[in-house]
Amino acid sequence: MSRRDRGDGGIDQRGDSSWRLRYRIRGQRISQTFRGTLSDARKELRRLLKSGDDGTHVVPDKITLGQWIELWLSAGAPGRRQKRVRLRTVERYAELLRRHVVPTLGPRPLQQVQATEIDALYQKLEGKVAPRTAHHVHTVLGSCLTTAVRKGLLAVSPMARVERVPSPGEADHGMVLDSEQLRMLVGGFRCSALFPIVAVAAFTGARRNEILALDGHRLRQEDASDRARR
Repeated sequence: MSRRDRGDGGIDQRGDSSWRLRYRIRGQRISQTFRGTLSDARKELRRLLKSGDDGTHVVPDKITLGQWIELWLSAGAPGRRQKRVRLRTVERYAELLRRHVVPTLGPRPLQQVQATEIDALYQKLEGKVAPRTAHHVHTVLGSCLTTAVRKGLLAVSPMARVERVPSPGEADHGMVLDSEQLRMLVGGFRCSALFPIVAVAAFTGARRNEILALDGHRLRQEDASDRARR
């Protein structure tokens, strides 16, 4: 089935939620696969045509992994549900990818990145970053490449064949104190300005934000009392 989007390029259905986008940029005929709804395919075709008009278009088989990472980040790092994430999360993703992935794999053509190269990257990260950081790199890079598949830039993500998936490591569960150890810990802060905070934390189990809010309220009350006495 062939559909026209207002005369600009063409959209052919290839299967369930799979479409071939056909368009022309500076006289060059280009086609690529897109996975999603017909409405999303039309939006993607309009975006591609606009990128040709403003000079930012990159032919799918020429785009590098580094270029795709920047496009993905600028789009809000959408995940499986195609939703943008919070700005601070995007900044964290950018830090992980630009620091640990782009220097090694950034220049590689996106469609030529191999699972073995990603395995080698993870091996290189071992001992240089915390296991949890390496695991976050894997998770973020996987989301980035999954979006590339959905956009039709990749037929399949090389992450599906990666063998050295970084482990997140064991969580730090802290140390449990008995009643005597807890009493000694709190007593050690008795002459410290931190004593109220430590005491509330030890004996109430309140969350950090709750404790800080209570302590802030206490300080404001003391300040008001001091002003009243003056």
